[in-house]
Amino acid sequence: MNGPPPSYQYDKVPPPKSPKDLFRYLRQLLGGFFSRLFYIFKLVWESGPIFLFLMSFVALFNGLMPLVGALLSQGILNSLQEVILQQNDGRTYDLPTFMGSMVLFLLIWLFVYRILNKVVSRLSHAINRIAGERVVRHVRIRIMKKAQSLDLSSFDLPAFYEKLENANREAGNRPISILNSTFEVISAVISLVGYIVILAQPLPLATVAIILTAIPATIVNFIYRKRTFSYMRRRSSDRRQMNYFSELSVNKDLAKEIRIYDLGDELTQRYDTVFTRYYKGLKSLIIKENIWQVIFAIISAVVNCFFFAYIAYGVFLGDYRIGDYSLYTGALTSIATGVNTLITTSASIYEGTLFIDNLLSFMKEKPQIIPRIETPYSPKRGTAHTLELRHVSFAYPGSDRAVLKDINLTLRPGETVALVGLNGAGKTTLIKLLTRLYDPTEGEILLDGKDLRDYDVKELYRLFGLVFQDFGKYAVSFADNIRFGDLRREGSVENVVHAAKQAGADKVAEELPQSYDTQLMRYFDRNGIELSGGQWQKLSVARAFYSDADILILDEPTASLDPLAEQEIFRRFDELRKDKTTIFVSHRLSSATVASKIVVLEYGRVIEEGTHRELIDKNGKYALLFRTQAERYLEEQKQKKDETESPQK
Repeated sequence: MNGPPPSYQYDKVPPPKSPKDLFRYLRQLLGGFFSRLFYIFKLVWESGPIFLFLMSFVALFNGLMPLVGALLSQGILNSLQEVILQQNDGRTYDLPTFMGSMVLFLLIWLFVYRILNKVVSRLSHAINRIAGERVVRHVRIRIMKKAQSLDLSSFDLPAFYEKLENANREAGNRPISILNSTFEVISAVISLVGYIVILAQPLPLATVAIILTAIPATIVNFIYRKRTFSYMRRRSSDRRQMNYFSELSVNKDLAKEIRIYDLGDELTQRYDTVFTRYYKGLKSLIIKENIWQVIFAIISAVVNCFFFAYIAYGVFLGDYRIGDYSLYTGALTSIATGVNTLITTSASIYEGTLFIDNLLSFMKEKPQIIPRIETPYSPKRGTAHTLELRHVSFAYPGSDRAVLKDINLTLRPGETVALVGLNGAGKTTLIKLLTRLYDPTEGEILLDGKDLRDYDVKELYRLFGLVFQDFGKYAVSFADNIRFGDLRREGSVENVVHAAKQAGADKVAEELPQSYDTQLMRYFDRNGIELSGGQWQKLSVARAFYSDADILILDEPTASLDPLAEQEIFRRFDELRKDKTTIFVSHRLSSATVASKIVVLEYGRVIEEGTHRELIDKNGKYALLFRTQAERYLEEQKQKKDETESPQK
């Protein structure tokens, strides 16, 4: 996706073509800027109000103290000049006189001033670090909770990934850096006003001249901030590709394949190609902006030099004293620096708030998988259930291709249903609809006679114990991997061990160094244990048993197990399911023989339905698949037997 998401409000106003359009454009621009800035203040306030108060104090201090320092320096220099003049007139000074002089008094205050500056500087540094960590935590948690509330269908859309990527990127130090910059602007304004007051009487035109020379630089700064942001937004696809290729190279699970196929150089080359394309446009913007800024900096320096010379000439004529020269030239420098700070920092704030809109855009995403009625139903727990699909069709978001077409199917209490079909037949998609991870494009699905869309979503999910073919592998303890099946349930050791025994995972735990307390994977613990694919699958099945769900769904849960281990898993399910409805997908059709109902899908349609015996007698698609697989299995067994007997002969 190269275009921007539709939620960027500042792009909705067309470029100004008249004064009226310009006013509306500026109002929209400033309105969006201040609304995003307020949002940032709100984030920091929610993280801890004390940080805003402390940062406000630091901003006020940093705004006033440069004025105090300049006035102290003026006083010291003027006092020293007066002493020198008096000495030239014949007056002598000794240590006691110096100890009681204004010079020493001002030097003491200068010493206090510098200590206070150091103390507040360190305080500001500590506040920023602590506040930054708190804000990052707060924003990350908000993003995590928001992601949990959004539909699974959102994760199928590139536009959503852009929002998620941008939101995660901005969750770092962007909010606190914008807030720091805002307080820097406040400090600069306070200092600026003070210095303008100081120069108001001796050099009234100096401030005006400096500000006038700064206006073009301000305009250029804002223009290029907007252009840079727009460029980065347009090229977000390039950034995602760069991240993708760089992350592939360090992906733990792909490291073996990358080395075997020698893909490292290819991935690096692809990253470099995308970077070159992305960098070319960005470099051009940076160079053009800085050429303009150099031109305006030279103009500003010439104006400053003129006023420096004018003040020096005033000292030469006796209109000003040495301390006045220090104060006025320092004020001129500070005004120029302050204006420059206002320009660059305000532009950075503006740019930062544009990026924060990525976070705002993500947080405004609305889930669609919600109850249709105001008071949703809560499904009964601990009882048998009926699932019925009526004319159900489905296409994934952003696609017109129907994955399921006019499905009519009833799953009755206590049935064990096997979904059978070639890859791409729609088996996993059907399971996603049954569990309301997606809603049908057409038709309806009923649970106990009521539409799934009328149930409380979280309560509905608790009905299902699921093992997907891409089941979760969590870098936590062996026991916690099982407990994740139902966090509301009392996570006693007895319950965990019982679920593990049901799935045959207890033998895996017995072989581990710390049994159920063993940490799995090596993401965080260098002594973590890496399980085999089959061991992970047993663990995922144990998680489903631990959930004590009313409807058990297994989407190829035994793909990494040998046929005997698979048969054992299904035998256990058959023993333990009692009157629960069980739905499973397996490519080994020998496992389907235990099902009370077999549903055969092809190209998204149900083409056959019945028991194993009924479908074999029908001699249709299922019978063909079953016999083909059986013949292949017998042939493999014969080949193994021949290989075993051959050496003996």
